[in-house]
Amino acid sequence: MLEFLKAVLFGIVEGITEWLPVSSTGHLILLDEFVKLQVSEAFYEMFQVVIQLGAILAVIVLFFHKLNPFAPKKTPDQRKETWQLWFKVVVAVVPSAVAGLLLDDWLDEHLYNFVVVAVMLIVYGVAFLLVERRNAQKKTAIATVSEIDYRTALLMGAFQCLSLIPGTSRSGATILGGIFLGVSRPAAAEFSFFMAIPTMLGASALKLLKFLMERVQAAGTEIMVLVVGCVVSFIVSLLVIKGLMEYVRKNSFRIFGLYRIVLGAVVLLYFVIKTALAG
Repeated sequence: MLEFLKAVLFGIVEGITEWLPVSSTGHLILLDEFVKLQVSEAFYEMFQVVIQLGAILAVIVLFFHKLNPFAPKKTPDQRKETWQLWFKVVVAVVPSAVAGLLLDDWLDEHLYNFVVVAVMLIVYGVAFLLVERRNAQKKTAIATVSEIDYRTALLMGAFQCLSLIPGTSRSGATILGGIFLGVSRPAAAEFSFFMAIPTMLGASALKLLKFLMERVQAAGTEIMVLVVGCVVSFIVSLLVIKGLMEYVRKNSFRIFGLYRIVLGAVVLLYFVIKTALAG
């Protein structure tokens, strides 16, 4: 029962932070300091990525009609537009897919630590404040997702590569990149959600494959933890995505920038004190 409740908590944190530009990895690392799952190290490394599957399913459910080129109620032009949207998404995820495949092991070994997470939280928090200030008086050139061209999609994909560094936030990097390129906040957020589908499916599949290839046996409790975490992250993501889309239509991302800076400082201070006390 205790592990079940822990899995629920991890699912809630994942469902909230995956879509807000605040770094789900940073929050999961911090949560793991206080709520330890009784699982193997190999399983946890896989779990913190594969738990994203629930969050992905939420995007598919919420935007199913828009993403479905075979919807019977769509006109031929609308179906064509849907296919074009998918082609743009594919183009956008190519840079991070290539970089992720080449650098996955190196990133796990060298960058998954509290210093990198804390620094990236602060750096991108400042970046959000600067970009929002820069764009405050500027009119966006791209108001809707359908107006995003292949060049802009590819450049947003290049920004997504930055999210390979833990603490950056995948949604944060792509939304920030979109806003910097002249895309409206709602369009940047929505396209970021669509980019997440192949990106997170690929990342989850890669981690799961590596886990299976290591021939590590998952205990029954570990499987339950993964299933519960995914289900909870799905339910929470449904609410968060709806809420975020409503929020960005009327507000800037400045509050998230400030939150990232404060959280980054807290993470850095906490681990510095912990390391000092341990020494």
